[in-house]
Amino acid sequence: MDEFDALLASCRTPVERWLKAHMGNCHDAEDVLQETCLAAFQGFPGLKNREAFLPWMLGIARRKCADWYRKQAREKNALMALSPQMPVPPPGIPAVEETLETLPERDRLMLRLFYLEQLSQKQIASQLHIPQGTVKSRMNAARARFKSAFPCPPGGGMVMEKNKQPALPSKMPNYTIVWENMAAFTAECRELTGWFITPDPGEQLYWGMYDFPSRKLDIAYRMTVTGPARVHGLDGVSILAQVLEPRPDIDQEDPMSDAVDASCGGQDAWTFVAQEKDGYTRFLSAEHLEDDGVRVLTTFLDGEAFMQSWGFGEDNCGAPVHREAQGRITRSGPAVTVSPDGPCMDVVGRCTVNLGGKTYDTVCVMDLGMYEEGMVSEQYLDRDGRTVLWRRFNRDDWNAACYGGTWSELLPDNEQITINGQRYVHWYDCLCLR
Repeated sequence: MDEFDALLASCRTPVERWLKAHMGNCHDAEDVLQETCLAAFQGFPGLKNREAFLPWMLGIARRKCADWYRKQAREKNALMALSPQMPVPPPGIPAVEETLETLPERDRLMLRLFYLEQLSQKQIASQLHIPQGTVKSRMNAARARFKSAFPCPPGGGMVMEKNKQPALPSKMPNYTIVWENMAAFTAECRELTGWFITPDPGEQLYWGMYDFPSRKLDIAYRMTVTGPARVHGLDGVSILAQVLEPRPDIDQEDPMSDAVDASCGGQDAWTFVAQEKDGYTRFLSAEHLEDDGVRVLTTFLDGEAFMQSWGFGEDNCGAPVHREAQGRITRSGPAVTVSPDGPCMDVVGRCTVNLGGKTYDTVCVMDLGMYEEGMVSEQYLDRDGRTVLWRRFNRDDWNAACYGGTWSELLPDNEQITINGQRYVHWYDCLCLR
């Protein structure tokens, strides 16, 4: 293997991941990757610093990707010339769609191009044949009119006074889950996997982890979207996670100490960057604190160093927003059947959840081993795609050697379910306040 082939083999995966992140599930991504590799081969003799091979390759990929988008824009202009109407985007949040329909056509056009088709202001200027400064002024006016007309507060949650936070209960409220003999509705869940926040400007929420059977609050978080961010050319939002005080004491012998440490990484506050794109929500970067106090930033291009804690799906495609029953998982009481056997996510039924004196119409989404083998979660989503209740179960033998016994021995009073005949034991719950 010559020098170019060796360098390409070491860098091909992050370049491919970068292209798929920018082009989504587009089937042209493989063609653009081949064009990138060919251009790199042709230009390799002129690369003086071989240690800069990866950023050099990413630069080529960025140019090839831009060429592809320009081609798509030209084709879209031809279609628009044939039809005076913009293509109608897929239905989104009802309140958003209804507000858009009240705006002037020019405002709708600007907002759809920018937010739904995710074109930059420069690309919009090129597509509409107007100066970029005009795009900026029209965008600002459209945003202002949308904000004035939108009926809900930013983030869709309750309005709170500045610096005033809702109090998560010190014990998990009593709840019941009633499985209904009704068809499950389709939910659009835009929350980030494991963190319950949507990647929207101004979004904020509080959530906590509750041990069972004690039902005590083990750790609580405040999540805040702090502003726009960009990672390797991908636009997203920066999210600040903060551990709320007072922080309850957890016995190091308690299995929940590991769950809490895994969630916060021993830090009191940190940031990550995430986005919603192509019908998926995904993480782009995250920071963690080393033992020597150094903060280390990892991104979706860093392979297993990132994927192990933050990645989800093939090539970090993310978690699907659209949640509907696919028939892969069926449930009858505590008995769950998965066909074919293996990691998957599916809507398993319609439930009425009575929690803390309130009643919610929900669908239950089960995640079987998608995030970690031997782990199962139940996520109860309301009609707005928001998590009402999240519950974790462990396979009976999950890390049994580490914890000194099976989970049915460690937590004999906790609820149990079976999945394809294997026993799973309820471990802890998560509760959100918005």
